[in-house]
Amino acid sequence: MPRSHASLQRLYVEPDLAMGTALTLNKDQSLYLAAVLRKSVGDEVVLFNGRDGAWLCSLTGDSKKSVTLDIVERIAAQTTPSDLWYGFAPLKNERLDYVIQKAVEMGAGTIQPVSTQFTQVHRLKPERLAANAVEAAEQCEVLTVPTIAPETSLDRLLDGWTESHGTRKLIFADENESSGSPLSVLQELKGQRIGLLIGPEGGFSEAERTKLRALPFVVPISLGPRILRADTAAVAAMAIIQATIGDWR
Repeated sequence: MPRSHASLQRLYVEPDLAMGTALTLNKDQSLYLAAVLRKSVGDEVVLFNGRDGAWLCSLTGDSKKSVTLDIVERIAAQTTPSDLWYGFAPLKNERLDYVIQKAVEMGAGTIQPVSTQFTQVHRLKPERLAANAVEAAEQCEVLTVPTIAPETSLDRLLDGWTESHGTRKLIFADENESSGSPLSVLQELKGQRIGLLIGPEGGFSEAERTKLRALPFVVPISLGPRILRADTAAVAAMAIIQATIGDWR
């Protein structure tokens, strides 16, 4: 996005976006712009919907119940959705929010909670996960909001992996893997579809590790000699993957 637009408020919307059309925001977004940010007629914001790129828009009405805007010009083309699948064992409260936000920032295309033997949190609220993903996309100039897939168990995920994911490889951070650089292992996967699985605090159980390591599509990696918290491991693994075989150029 051009530097001159970097300071503008960005909002994710559902409707189509096109030159010369008008749009009315929903009640929550209208209240946010008009009452919280105190935007008024003539102020500019950036809208995106995950399909049409980013658009510069100008407020034509500043009612707290229904802000209206004119769509002025497209300032960024739509990006190609990421194919990176990211599965994680749910964490508690703020750390769960952090994991979703960082996954969006690091380029995950699909985010899926995966319950394991040592998972501490159950009964997630999908709407909260989706709201966190949207907020992260708004803040970080991401134009495609990742898909939040329904929560599943590790056994269901693994048993149905080939049927659901085809030839996609599943990288999992194994704290019991011999410490060493994962770069050579990852470089062998270049050009292939991949997923990343991060376990819960306390790691995978021995039975889970045995099952994972026995599957032909699973690729265990080490994240080094230190024991990382689950949320830290997620960021570290995605950074390494993106830098080695991902979408960095």
